[in-house]
Amino acid sequence: MKKRLVWLAAMVFGLVCASAAFAESEGIFSDLGITVSGDAAYYSEYLWRGMLLDGDAVLQPGVYVAGPTTPFGKLTAKLWSSHDLENRDSRKSEEYDYILDYTFDLTDVSLSAGHTYYDFPETDTFSREFYAGAAFPKMPLSPSVFIYRDYGEPEDGGGAGTYTVASAAYSVPITVAKYACSLDISGHYGYNHELFINGKGSDIGLAAAFSVPLAKNVTLAPSVNYSAALGDLEKESDGNQKDRLFAGLTLKFSL
Repeated sequence: MKKRLVWLAAMVFGLVCASAAFAESEGIFSDLGITVSGDAAYYSEYLWRGMLLDGDAVLQPGVYVAGPTTPFGKLTAKLWSSHDLENRDSRKSEEYDYILDYTFDLTDVSLSAGHTYYDFPETDTFSREFYAGAAFPKMPLSPSVFIYRDYGEPEDGGGAGTYTVASAAYSVPITVAKYACSLDISGHYGYNHELFINGKGSDIGLAAAFSVPLAKNVTLAPSVNYSAALGDLEKESDGNQKDRLFAGLTLKFSL
């Protein structure tokens, strides 16, 4: 466990240093129109779609490689993972997500579709999911609506259900000394139809983060997050989820 965490910390530190050092440089990726970005988040608990996946603190790094924007849209490959930092509960939440996303930008809307493969090596289980949705970045609160269809078999660890979510976000620029910071507020309402539960339920998620620039293309954002379960998601006989308040700290960077 300790060796793995040291490796993860070194990887994140190396990517941040590379981002800061080469932010002004040109290279093969720049010439090809390829962009690389990433993040590394710490959370005091791991909540996903209103469900507690780990009551311990977790580290969640991700790397995202986006191809050039073309008249036919853009492809992005994503690798995201979650790693348990403590062992206070019996949950085994080690996770690796492999995502391929296609996005087509119109004047006022961005249309996206993709696929996610969820791998849980500690429990030798996996799941698979298609998704599609639309985002409206020019509208107030930047709303978006996405639908996810998990087609994984329950015996393999799949959810075999559907999740639909509407999200919104708002950012308030704040200058601290001479630095351009921001207060970032976001929220979502998700509707769960038999995704890891037998019935139908919902969840509400709210987050408030304060983004601080550390270097060009590098920001750090502490956050406060709230998750509420509704309907069958909170019933003891089904989802058995509870409302939770948890903290986060996210480092974002781009090359």
